[in-house]
Amino acid sequence: MRTAVITLAAGRHSHLLLQQDGLARGARTPDQYVVVAMADPGIAPLVAGRKPPAHVVTVPLADGRLPLAAARNEGAAQALDGGAELLVFLDVDCVPGATLLDRYADVAEDGALLCGTVAYLPPPPPTGYRLADLPDLAPPHPARPAPAADRVERGGDPTLFWSLSFALTARTWERAGGFCEEYTGYGGEDTDFARTAARRGIGLWWVGGAPAYHQYHPTRQPPVQHLDDILRNGALYHRRWDTWPMEGWLRAFAEQGLVVHDRATGTWRRA
Repeated sequence: MRTAVITLAAGRHSHLLLQQDGLARGARTPDQYVVVAMADPGIAPLVAGRKPPAHVVTVPLADGRLPLAAARNEGAAQALDGGAELLVFLDVDCVPGATLLDRYADVAEDGALLCGTVAYLPPPPPTGYRLADLPDLAPPHPARPAPAADRVERGGDPTLFWSLSFALTARTWERAGGFCEEYTGYGGEDTDFARTAARRGIGLWWVGGAPAYHQYHPTRQPPVQHLDDILRNGALYHRRWDTWPMEGWLRAFAEQGLVVHDRATGTWRRA
């Protein structure tokens, strides 16, 4: 099964380099490594000459926002043009475990959306992360299923899908129809994708033995820096599905007096 790894990048250069190193040292290396640079001309020279060889595609911003949905679609299109039979999407912050590609390839079936475990790493030491140490630094994130290495949990809740690490066959991608490109900026597009896939008969499988390790970077909880994106994309999701995603964050924003919920219309807006 010809395998393509697809990642999106805008900044986070050191994270991208460690991901590339992780892919190079895995039990299986990808047949293609597609890096979609979102308005970042520094990506192509950064990864040039390294292994695995990266095919860099550049996409512009969308009204000043990162086009995450459109960029994933472009990455998939490039991989399919190159003959990929299995598409593996990794967040730029995620380093693949040594068995990630092998495990995804072993369990992949048409009609299945595969998600491996993701562990959130603590800040790196002054010398940076060592690939060999990553499995011992943090357990899988507790908010998602974490099957044993030889197990697969089928029938997953599509609202728990996240795009940090997932895989699907080329046929399944075509059946799902890709990501809705009306979403721009942060949030909502991955939940929309999983719900669309479920509506089209694609099951969500949680895969043990396909670990990824999310590199530390400073953030805010709740992510106030993404508030406008979350409101805009949440409203789009509501129009499409008659419910709101990311409600945990919206409630946290409300506790801080940043947003209010209109019970009459079921919508959220800035306070």
